[in-house]
Amino acid sequence: MKEKNAEISVRVRKILSLLHTNANKFANSLGYNRAQTVYDILDGKSAPSYDFFRRLAISEYSAIIDLRWLLTGIGEPLTERGQLNSENRPTEIQTASYTTAPNEGIPLIPVSAMAGIFTGDTSVMEYDCERYVIPDFKGADFLIRVKGDSMQPTYYPGDIVACQRVPLNDLFFQWNKTYVLDTVQGPLIKRINRGSDDSHVLVVSDNTDYEPFELSKDQFHGVALVCGLVRLE
Repeated sequence: MKEKNAEISVRVRKILSLLHTNANKFANSLGYNRAQTVYDILDGKSAPSYDFFRRLAISEYSAIIDLRWLLTGIGEPLTERGQLNSENRPTEIQTASYTTAPNEGIPLIPVSAMAGIFTGDTSVMEYDCERYVIPDFKGADFLIRVKGDSMQPTYYPGDIVACQRVPLNDLFFQWNKTYVLDTVQGPLIKRINRGSDDSHVLVVSDNTDYEPFELSKDQFHGVALVCGLVRLE
């Protein structure tokens, strides 16, 4: 049952990503006063109930989401109407302008310099990094380029994510948010959910071809919250 819950939670997460919405908006659309029901499904703590599917069947999503896929994983997540809906929905992708001013904009950090950005070694930022001005991301500490397809369809290879450092000595995760993790196995861009105990987190890819896995918090050299997406043309 736990594995079944996890499979459905991944599918619900994919639906939210495809429709460019979040758990709170999704829950409100289904008529829930509190979004906790949806968060419990996303965390794999509970399976969608009969009431959940009843609400879904009479909501605005009934003609958009393929309920058979949501239950079984067979077919496609969205109906034809849903695919058009997804394509026409605005996404939170910002524009960026390149700057050569040394103290302006946000540095684009190469993967090889990840350790330096978390330890406060800013020398690589000043001399070796491209910098971009992104007005809406003033709180971001650095940018990093996405590699691989594990976070599709939310993030694609070549996309740039804006990141805000999180102190390791006071580490607090916002469940189901995307983070950049500097680990003993190298840097990861993943969605983070509750682990089996307080010492672990569940690392989740948006691409369902990749299985979720647990990581111990003591394997992190650095953590940053992904606070925005830039897609350079």
